[in-house]
Amino acid sequence: MASIVIQFFAIFSVIFLFACATNAQLSPSFYSSTCPNLQGIVRNAMRQAISREPRMGASILRLFFHDCFVNGCDASVLLDDTASFTGEKNAFPNQNSIRGFEVIDTVKSNVEAACSGIVSCADILALAAREGVLLLGGPSWTVPLGRRDARTASQSTANSNLPPPTASLSSLISLFAAQGLNARDMTALSGAHTIGQARCSSFRTHIYNETNINPNFATLRKRTCPGPASGTGDNNLAPLDILSPNRFDNGYFQDLLVRRGLMHSDQELFNGGSQDSLVRLYSNNFRAFANDFANAMVKMGNISPLTGSNGEIRTNCRVIN
Repeated sequence: MASIVIQFFAIFSVIFLFACATNAQLSPSFYSSTCPNLQGIVRNAMRQAISREPRMGASILRLFFHDCFVNGCDASVLLDDTASFTGEKNAFPNQNSIRGFEVIDTVKSNVEAACSGIVSCADILALAAREGVLLLGGPSWTVPLGRRDARTASQSTANSNLPPPTASLSSLISLFAAQGLNARDMTALSGAHTIGQARCSSFRTHIYNETNINPNFATLRKRTCPGPASGTGDNNLAPLDILSPNRFDNGYFQDLLVRRGLMHSDQELFNGGSQDSLVRLYSNNFRAFANDFANAMVKMGNISPLTGSNGEIRTNCRVIN
C-alpha cells in the first residue's frame, strides 16, 4: 500500500511540475542566469536606433501594441508572409503603417550573439518598447519576461481587434475591454500618441469633415494632407503631439483639451464623454499619466503570452524555425 501511495505522489509530482512548466508565469528574472546582459543589450541597440531616428521609439511601441492585441504578445506581428503563410503585416490596420522591423532584427542579432537560442522575439519586443519610451523621457517599468514566440499569425484577427482611427469612444472601450484592459488603461495607453506621427489617410476625414476640432489646427494640417478629391498625400505625415512629438510627456492630453487631437479616435477621449475628467487629470499631472501608463503597459504585456513548452524561440524574428 505504501509503495502505491509513493508511486501516486511521484506521478502527481511529475504532472504538477509539467503543468507548472507549461503554464509558467512571466517573471522579470526569467533570463537572469541564461542571458544576464539582455536588458543592457536591448537598451544599447534602442539607443542607437533612436539617435538615428527619434520617431523609432514610437514605432516600436506601436509595434508592441499591434502584436499584443492579436492573439496575445507572441511576436506574431513580426512574421513575414510566405508562399504558404499569410501574416499580420498586411492586415488593413498595419499596411504602410507599422514599422521598425529592421530595428528588432538588429536587437535580435545582438542578443543571439550573446545568448544563442535563449530569448524570444516576443520578449525582445516588450523590452524594446519600454526602452523606447524611457529614452524619449517617459517612465520605466519592470517588464515580466518568459514569453515564447508564436508559430502562426492571424490577419483576420488583426483586422478585427486593432482599433481604427475612426473609432468612437464606446468602440475603443469595448476593444480594450476585450483584451482585459479597462477604460482607464485605454486612455493611459492612448497617451502613447504623445510621441510619433500619423499618416494623412488616418486623419483626413477628421480634419476635413468633422466639427470637434480646432479650426486653425485643421487648417494647419490641411497644408500637408490634401483633401480626398486630390487622390494624393495618403502617406504624408503629421505629428500626433503638435509641440513635442519626440518627447514622451503629457502634451497629447493638453492638445485634446483645445481640440487638437489629430485623429477622430484621439479627440473622442475628450468629447463630453466618460474620459473627460481623466484627460484633464493627465493634462495637468504628468506623474499620474506616467504611472498609469506604466501599469497599463505591464497589463497589456500580460495578454495571453505563450509560455512553458508552447510556441518556440525563433532564431529569426521574421520566420518560424
